[in-house]
Amino acid sequence: MKHIGDAFFDVHKGYSRRTFLGQTGLGLLSMSAFSDILYGADSDSEDLTKKILPEDLKPVPRKRQTALSERDDEDYFTPLNPNKRIGYALVGIGNLTMGQILPAFAKCKYSKPVALVSGDLKKAAKVAGQYGISEKNIYDYKNFDRIKDNKEIDVVYVVLPNSMHHEYATRAAKAGKHVLCEKPMANSVSECEDMINTCNAAKKKLMIAYRIQYEPHNRFAMKWVRNKEKNGTPKLIEAINAHNMGDPTQWRLKRALAGGGSLVDIGIYCINTTRFLLGEEPESVTASMHTTSGDPRFKEVEETVSFQLRFPGGTIANCSTSYGVHQNRRYRVYGDNGIWIGLDPAFDYNGQKN
Repeated sequence: MKHIGDAFFDVHKGYSRRTFLGQTGLGLLSMSAFSDILYGADSDSEDLTKKILPEDLKPVPRKRQTALSERDDEDYFTPLNPNKRIGYALVGIGNLTMGQILPAFAKCKYSKPVALVSGDLKKAAKVAGQYGISEKNIYDYKNFDRIKDNKEIDVVYVVLPNSMHHEYATRAAKAGKHVLCEKPMANSVSECEDMINTCNAAKKKLMIAYRIQYEPHNRFAMKWVRNKEKNGTPKLIEAINAHNMGDPTQWRLKRALAGGGSLVDIGIYCINTTRFLLGEEPESVTASMHTTSGDPRFKEVEETVSFQLRFPGGTIANCSTSYGVHQNRRYRVYGDNGIWIGLDPAFDYNGQKN
């Protein structure tokens, strides 16, 4: 997996998923110029930047009010003209969409929600009214393919249970829309490959909404870890992402919908973050798994997984993830010169600190 650099995302205090989502439009605008950074990024694919002029992205001119000895104020908030923003259709209006994604659009410079797809049309109509989305742009899962005829929709954001990612990502691409899909990408390698191939065939972009590589504290840690001359060679990484699951009927605890338990949902943060920090792919993996007998939450998916990644440069990452312990989301990287760096919390939406 590759990442979009700082050129596409503002780095500032208070960064969260909302900030990431609020900036995603700019990433999708820019990604066609850097076609190797995303799945399905074919060089012949539609260029979303054509309707954006360079002056549209420039901040409003202002005069400095403070002396040079003081920290300067930030530039004014300068959003694009609403008619030029990237239009998103949100597929699924559950907790993530309502709690994080739609609130992000309210502060978004470059994108806007223009359509909703839901099995609950009454709920969709109410949400559409709250966010100024036209009722004619409300779809259900049966008539979803009609988005092909809607020119307001540039991108489809798939925010569904993991087992449905493949279907709606490929249907969106075939309908002529770019795709932003929640993580994990899909429930099998073959589904992932088909998503990539379908988007390539349709000449559409495919981006997975994994956020660690955009967050300033994690980016700082990455640069620190890779500066071996100054900070030493990383030898050992400890990483954990865990929390205590509640409602045993939720879809994340159903294998058919989730594809797995804690590992595929939150354990991937440990995997992807260690890869990001080191800039390497693991060459070997060992793991053990435990599930509490009789716990109604874990009839179908794993509770706890402990795994070790060995990297070509000699670094060993000891990682663990669980749905059955109190929340813990942190990592530490230890070097060969007695210096370490880490984040605690590392994987939360906010409150990160090195």
